[in-house]
Amino acid sequence: MNSWLDEHPEIKNVRCGVADLNGQARGKRLPASAARKLGSEGTRLPISLLSLDIWGEDIENSPLVFESGDPDGILKPTERGYVPMPWLSVPSALMPQWMFNEDGTPYAGDPRHALANVVAMFKKHGLTPVVATEMEFYLIDDSGKEIQQPKSPRSGKRRPGAEILSLRALDAFDLFFNELYDACEAMDIPADAAISEAGLGQFEINLNHVDDALKAADDAWLFKMLVRGLARKYGMAASFMAKPYSDYAGNGMHTHFSLLDEHGNNAFANGTFEGSPLLANAIAGCLNGIQELALIFAPHGNSYDRLVPDSHAPTGVCWGYENRTASVRVPGGSLAARRIEHRVAGGDVNPYLFIAATLGSALIGIEDALTPPAPIKGNAYAQDMPQIPATWKEAIDTFEKSPFAARIFSKQLIENFVLTKRQEAHYFEELSDEERIELYLDTV
Repeated sequence: MNSWLDEHPEIKNVRCGVADLNGQARGKRLPASAARKLGSEGTRLPISLLSLDIWGEDIENSPLVFESGDPDGILKPTERGYVPMPWLSVPSALMPQWMFNEDGTPYAGDPRHALANVVAMFKKHGLTPVVATEMEFYLIDDSGKEIQQPKSPRSGKRRPGAEILSLRALDAFDLFFNELYDACEAMDIPADAAISEAGLGQFEINLNHVDDALKAADDAWLFKMLVRGLARKYGMAASFMAKPYSDYAGNGMHTHFSLLDEHGNNAFANGTFEGSPLLANAIAGCLNGIQELALIFAPHGNSYDRLVPDSHAPTGVCWGYENRTASVRVPGGSLAARRIEHRVAGGDVNPYLFIAATLGSALIGIEDALTPPAPIKGNAYAQDMPQIPATWKEAIDTFEKSPFAARIFSKQLIENFVLTKRQEAHYFEELSDEERIELYLDTV
């Protein structure tokens, strides 16, 4: 991998980084000359760094810290290799990594390993997930006491309101988007269509589907890092937090996925409108997992401000064909391209945990041959159905004792995540509304 650095002598420094349970990049910065000497032995850092709270603090009662002596693990490069960091002031590169134990085995509390385990389970069934993500975010001027829509880099003016699917709103930030797409190409992030969304300065960029769920999660993780960094270069904040503005739609991160069989065919398609029995099984699994995995889909205190009726975010556990009020949607289009869209997660999720939870739920539905209820029609908000947990506490308590979660995630990860979220919830209660916005605005 160091050959990449040799081919890019302009690189001045390197970050070695891993995604913690909140999706925060943790690691160290090295001069490029020192990075060239790393080889493949990896980077030694405390295992506890994967279980820090959203402030970057140790978890007070975690057995990973004082109880065990805060031992090191070994961060090893992922298969992605080096990627440039175009938002920084000098040429720099990031080496994405994941955590291993001293004996070389994967560390069970690493979110990327959790997703790799799910992918491996699909492989045993002769199935390969094909995954795409939809990335919603706000561009925000946070220079004043209250956040507001930023001025256009082109005109120096603020747009007066939300402009759904407006080309004019996209054009107002054309300089930013041009540089963003160039950076995505340099980082091998498959960015596709961009649209303006329903909020003030809110946009969505789709990342194209790939038949590698780990790459899809890497793409989403790197994309969030890129957008936040590049926005600051333009004097703005980019926010993936679930609900920056109380009066406008929140940010979601939807995923679309299908499954390829051993012959490379879409296992969800059988030439009918309804799709294959495997599609029905996967839908049922996704529905069965929503309540017990809500903490993955809505991991922060602000996440639950998004999950309210009539807000372009689902609140009920249901599914439907071409229905955006449902939590699980089967989009229209070619029957050969039948797929599932999971719409529950906010933009503030950890992409590795989110995709692992979604795919893991579908796999449980397939393994248990589950049957979904009838698809809904019309407005899901107006119908009587099971509801997604409405509070952070309920989601934490449910996840902790969930047998469904235990089939997808390791005991280590579940315990670490619950301890992390309980600590965050405790201190979150002490914050003012302004402090809560500041905490999440361009962090998650």
